[in-house]
Amino acid sequence: MEPPQYPAQYPAQYPVQFSIDYPDRPLDRVTTAFRIFAIIPIAVVLETISGGGTWQSSYGHSTSTVVAGAGGLLFLGPLLMILFRRKYPRWWFDWNLELQRFSNRVGAYLALMDDQYPSTDDHQSVHLDYPYPDAARDLNRWLPLVKWLLAIPHYIVLFFLDIAAFVLVIVAWFAILFTGRYPRGMFDFVQGVIRWNNRVIAYAATLVTDQYPPFRLAP
Repeated sequence: MEPPQYPAQYPAQYPVQFSIDYPDRPLDRVTTAFRIFAIIPIAVVLETISGGGTWQSSYGHSTSTVVAGAGGLLFLGPLLMILFRRKYPRWWFDWNLELQRFSNRVGAYLALMDDQYPSTDDHQSVHLDYPYPDAARDLNRWLPLVKWLLAIPHYIVLFFLDIAAFVLVIVAWFAILFTGRYPRGMFDFVQGVIRWNNRVIAYAATLVTDQYPPFRLAP
């Protein structure tokens, strides 16, 4: 089995790799100041494909329900396919990866890490990659049943890290307004927290790797 190939900016370590290009330039202070409002349109787009929705209409004693949206990241389908068929359909993998990339672009924009409006297809400054697994060879068919349980220590740590990252984004907001720059140390910490979240999602939700996520912010 050949080792997976990663882009040049990634070391060949954990299979799920994530990075955001540091904006080594003055950031737009106006869009930063009103980021919470500027993000609304693309957040609505993201919600339509990741959250879905339902509408109900009633006629007399009958009720009809229409379900919209794509349902977000695919979890149960890949789990059942890995368990019973030892397969991970490629288009399911591609959907999960691209949706995760898109949501990360929106998240990075909200976290003030880039002032370029999130694209629905271009990767821009946000990079997320992991190799397509050969389910029969690379994935244990029974492990997806308990990955959510094995990931509990990560959920606990990430609860506190996410709070810390939220606070730092608020501090960075003031820093950008006054200096036009995102402090590098804060940027690296927030990036590390997002990276950690992505690795846990890839392990316990999208099920693309059986390698347990490392307890670290670094690549």
